[in-house]
Amino acid sequence: MARHAVRTGARGLVRHTLAHPSDGLALARAGWRLRRRHWWRLAPFVPIPDPRYWHFRLATALGDERRTLSAREAVAAARWALTQKSGG
Repeated sequence: MARHAVRTGARGLVRHTLAHPSDGLALARAGWRLRRRHWWRLAPFVPIPDPRYWHFRLATALGDERRTLSAREAVAAARWALTQKSGG
């Protein structure tokens, strides 16, 4: 996935969260579930998904790993994920 697409998607999520603060908690909780294992050991030292895992998730959910989720799609997916049982 191109870095531009990731930045564009992240900016869209930030704008959405500023306009709809109640969605921020759902996004944060769902994002925490996707974090890379032992994220504190590798730069950039933030709890983000492993790029390979993220590409896999996009490919299986959207059919195209190069596509970026819209803010509305990300919020809907985050809300849905929080209704599912956690694996750990």
